[in-house]
Amino acid sequence: MRLLKFLAVIILLLIGAYAASMYFFVDENKDFTIEREVDYPLAKVYSQFDNLQNFTRWNNYYSSSKTIKIDYYSPYEGEGSAISYKDPAKDSDGEMFIRYAKQDKGLRYQLFEGDNENPTVIEVKFEKVSDEKTHIKWVVHTPKLPVWTRVQNFWTEDRFTENINKSMVNLKNVLGNKVEKDNQLAAIKYDSIMVEKDESQMLLGVNVSTSNKKDALYKNLSMNYNKVYNFVTIDLGKKDDEFGYPMMISDPDNFKDKEISYFVGIPLSKKEGVSDNNFSFRTINGAEKYIIYYKGNFAGSVKAIQQLVQKAKKDEFRYGDVSHTFIEPPVENQDVNVKISLSVFK
Repeated sequence: MRLLKFLAVIILLLIGAYAASMYFFVDENKDFTIEREVDYPLAKVYSQFDNLQNFTRWNNYYSSSKTIKIDYYSPYEGEGSAISYKDPAKDSDGEMFIRYAKQDKGLRYQLFEGDNENPTVIEVKFEKVSDEKTHIKWVVHTPKLPVWTRVQNFWTEDRFTENINKSMVNLKNVLGNKVEKDNQLAAIKYDSIMVEKDESQMLLGVNVSTSNKKDALYKNLSMNYNKVYNFVTIDLGKKDDEFGYPMMISDPDNFKDKEISYFVGIPLSKKEGVSDNNFSFRTINGAEKYIIYYKGNFAGSVKAIQQLVQKAKKDEFRYGDVSHTFIEPPVENQDVNVKISLSVFK
């Protein structure tokens, strides 16, 4: 009995010491600031924070979970927009609101986690550094915590910083694809041969051999593109703004044959583990290319390929693979809008 009393006294003393240390030495809430720069224009960066459907796609707090369910509430962007979320795998839920928004200047979020009626307030400020660079500043005010849970404040800033770092990687990938797509669309000049140096890309897709009679190739291409798109968006959980335009890689001389082999894939920012052996990665090395933009019936694109090959021969270049980059996804019985590129070298 005396031992039990002694242990009870020790436990009470420890609890008292813990409570006193939390009360006197640990702040009841935490305020901190994090700053980063991204190499993209202010307007494009701001729209990724102001639109909550965009925001949840790259912000690691939401995008890192494949089981999270998010509901979006009108007006979907700007002041007054809101979301609620629930993640059964993590047994977590909450709500987030945009309480203040000033175009290209700043935003104020309120994040309610679980049953906590006091929100984390996050102010995000934007500053244009140059036409292609934006400074982002987060000012975070965490809610007051009772003495018993105040120890969480020791790692709150570290957890938030880690989330920001991972989110910035995701944001750069998203913006990189958006800027690339915008630049390609703005540069389109149809039916003229141009010279371009492409950067290397990593594609995830499938290798295919099929008939080259009539519309059989394009029908087969459309079907296989849908397989790749569904795998990337459903199995890998990628959003449309996280990857580039679909591409078809083939031998330019193969279009004369009764059967043709090609690779159809979607550019991703990095290589990932793929369990389905039907899909594989293919690296497209950066190289100088002759390009031509073509719009019309897919069968007509063969003439555009022949133009590129003739140009290469005239300039005494050897040539490699030809790639079709689909500005609009290939759809059976519809015209195509493509950038056709032929790798050339001495």
